[in-house]
Amino acid sequence: MENSIGLLPLGLESLSIDRQKETTANLAGELGQEQFLELMLTQLKNQNPLKPMDSGDFLGQIAQFGTVTGINELQESFSALAASLQSSQALQASTMVGRDVLIESGSVRLKAGSNPTFAFELPSPATDVRIVIEDQTGQVVRQVAFGAHDSGLVDFTWDGLDEAGARVAPDSYVVKATGVIDGVNEALVTFIRVPVESVTLSRDGQAPVLNLTDVGAVELGSIKRVF
Repeated sequence: MENSIGLLPLGLESLSIDRQKETTANLAGELGQEQFLELMLTQLKNQNPLKPMDSGDFLGQIAQFGTVTGINELQESFSALAASLQSSQALQASTMVGRDVLIESGSVRLKAGSNPTFAFELPSPATDVRIVIEDQTGQVVRQVAFGAHDSGLVDFTWDGLDEAGARVAPDSYVVKATGVIDGVNEALVTFIRVPVESVTLSRDGQAPVLNLTDVGAVELGSIKRVF
């Protein structure tokens, strides 16, 4: 086969070689290993014998091939890792069905014949720690004083009674916790304990979603504790 590059004038010959290099570089990111090697061999076979590709250009294309190969292998590794993590999360989430979990919330649901459990978290030791339970109108239903307390999660089960010792009506109630830390009265993060009804598994790589009683769907990562 006749070498077409060698028949071009000098200026056009240089332009043709440069375009071949650019085409090879661009295709390096699109072709697989076999196609990329075939393209390189074809370019070497059809190069101008009087002006062959210099070693720098050749090594540059080899480096491009190595980069493309490395990226492909890295992408495959990440895909495998992501699939493994997703399977692990799905398995972990499925074991939670029928169990109770602790999630962040400032509202607790009181049902007939049940005593809801919730918690609050102290970032550091505090004094004058207390819980205030309010109804939907903002009226205080119950207050519980804990005094001084160490840092960490503090559990509390409400018996459903008000300050007078009477059982209040089933409804949603607001829970607030406070504590004096370093001389400042601070609001504390509160959590409620609820059962897991089911798990929704995502098909697009997202984390599994837990469906909780009286709460709805929450992400697996939002669970504070599993009972």
